[in-house]
Amino acid sequence: MKKLKLAVIGAGARGFLSYMPYVQNHPNEAEIVAVAEPDAKRRDAFTKSFRLNENQVYLSWEQLLEQPKMCDALLICTQDRMHFEPTMQALRKGYHVLLEKPMSADPLECALMTEEATKQGLLLSICHVSRYTPFWRELKSLIANGRIGDVISIQHNENVGYLHYAHSFVRGNWRNSHLSSPMILAKSCHDMDLIRWLVDSECTRVSSFGSLSHFRLENAPPDSAERCTDGCAVESSCPYSAPRFYLQNLEDNPFARLIADPPTVDNRMKAIKTGPYGKCVYRTDNNVVDHQVVNMEFESGATVMFSMCGLTRDINRIVQIMGTKGELRGDLVKGEIDLFEFAGGVRTLVQASTGEGGHQGGDDGIMRQFLSDLREMRYENNLTSAEASLESHLMAFAAEQSRLRGGEVVDMRAFRSMTKPRE
Repeated sequence: MKKLKLAVIGAGARGFLSYMPYVQNHPNEAEIVAVAEPDAKRRDAFTKSFRLNENQVYLSWEQLLEQPKMCDALLICTQDRMHFEPTMQALRKGYHVLLEKPMSADPLECALMTEEATKQGLLLSICHVSRYTPFWRELKSLIANGRIGDVISIQHNENVGYLHYAHSFVRGNWRNSHLSSPMILAKSCHDMDLIRWLVDSECTRVSSFGSLSHFRLENAPPDSAERCTDGCAVESSCPYSAPRFYLQNLEDNPFARLIADPPTVDNRMKAIKTGPYGKCVYRTDNNVVDHQVVNMEFESGATVMFSMCGLTRDINRIVQIMGTKGELRGDLVKGEIDLFEFAGGVRTLVQASTGEGGHQGGDDGIMRQFLSDLREMRYENNLTSAEASLESHLMAFAAEQSRLRGGEVVDMRAFRSMTKPRE
């Protein structure tokens, strides 16, 4: 097995915590030869973990890409609006790239990156990790094997979870579309990708409705404060109390370890008192929607209704897929798929195995596939190639355009033409 050399741009939650465990657990498959990370603590932690020397450590992606080509591929795990430039430069320098989703907050940039990878004959794979989980792969297999006939309609619910939404999309890095990307991209581009994959047909029309309804200043309780620790009169009963949420045991709350480095109790308390994660959820600069629905029609005739809501008990995805010969109902967290076949009224309960690692095994799965694709020189038509991801990204962009224009129907053929790179 050829051992591949990788470098990482962006050693944060995704670049370090999500994808590096696979490399650490499979040292015969890949080795890390460099990292670019502006945050000193993250950079030092990554450097120590992979025993890099000072010549392998860079403060920015620009510094790393100024060097002669040093490895087979780059993992680019920067923030949403910092994907385009490093990806384009990496491709032009001859690197294969694994790029964190979403590709970009600009549809033209998504198209240009896809075009550049094809031009250079390189692999550009997007981190749509859900395609690699046992649950979604089992659903895809049941459809592909004809168990429910042709897909006629899908109802797909993304339950973000009220505390996850408050952490990431009210207080966190993805709270404001001008700083990151709209919710339909930042969170739900996974769902757009899964829908496109399961239907396996070109999307023809999209419409969408949604808004930021709850986490607004006018909904702040009387006698609340700018921060949870500023003597807020309702902090003890507020479901979004930062001290109560972030001072939990780290095993019970995976978000708590993300607000301070290292995540000691004292460091977390300091972050609550001084950083964004201690702000009142009704008093931040957030603007992304807390609920949204998207309606889609496909060339095959299938229709899809997707619903995302941040105000849910669980973090889960639930799906119902109706076909000409049967129906599938799935619960991601339980890993359960309920198959009902009309012929004979046969019901089968399928338990999808739970993969190891983050995203129900998807994080490990995409690393395994990316490295395999590189070894076998499969650079086109991959499961999560840029070509495949571009289509679902355009569906998300069209949905956001529809939402901002009062739910008008967007013709996808015209939309693709408008966002296509000019000669």
